[in-house]
Amino acid sequence: MGQKKLQRFAEIETFPNVLIYPEGMPGKWNEFFKNDHPVTLELACGKGDYTLGLARMYPDQNFIGVDLKGNRIWRGAKTAMEEPLPNAAFLRTQIDKLDNYFAEGEIKDIWITFPDPFLRQSKAKKRLTHPKFLQLYQPLLAPGATINLKTDSLELYTFTKAVIAATGCKTLTDIDNVYALPEIPPVLRIQTYYEGMHLEDGRTIRYLQFQLPAAPLDWRSIKLPSDEEALSGAY
Repeated sequence: MGQKKLQRFAEIETFPNVLIYPEGMPGKWNEFFKNDHPVTLELACGKGDYTLGLARMYPDQNFIGVDLKGNRIWRGAKTAMEEPLPNAAFLRTQIDKLDNYFAEGEIKDIWITFPDPFLRQSKAKKRLTHPKFLQLYQPLLAPGATINLKTDSLELYTFTKAVIAATGCKTLTDIDNVYALPEIPPVLRIQTYYEGMHLEDGRTIRYLQFQLPAAPLDWRSIKLPSDEEALSGAY
């Protein structure tokens, strides 16, 4: 590991807005933020561009960027301290361990911004919109909570639409080309570092917003189409 990364790993351990594998946090995030505002997560947040953008846009809400890579979290956390953005924080942990850190109904919304699409079919269960993850999120979400996916990956976009159909989720918004809209909603104007690179490459940015069903999910019982079937619309 490079010296710069080692330095950043050491620094984030001293940042008051970064929690690294914390214990005893379920139900305590309002104590951490010192208010009763709702909590929204950005999963696989990287440098936390959406965490920061949403925190600026909604000062009466709290935002937590979740990622395993401390080197990336460092940038977002440092910006949040410099501005300052007291309603932005970062949690370093694995996403599949979220239930160790949040209580039932504690999360208002989830944003998934330009995650790894894991394009190989054998890696589908690692996709953050796979039913396995939706089942993880379900008890942690407050009533009426939304899941928001912003991606340049056609494969992940069509896969997620197939998941929505197979699990009985409710689609609230489906935009197959964000930047073709005559007027882009302010919340979709926030750009991540990777989104800027994708736009420079001429890629299309897609967005889905949906809600989970009321009935508990059992991801093992859900049959999904293959990626080829999803892309062809055969689902």
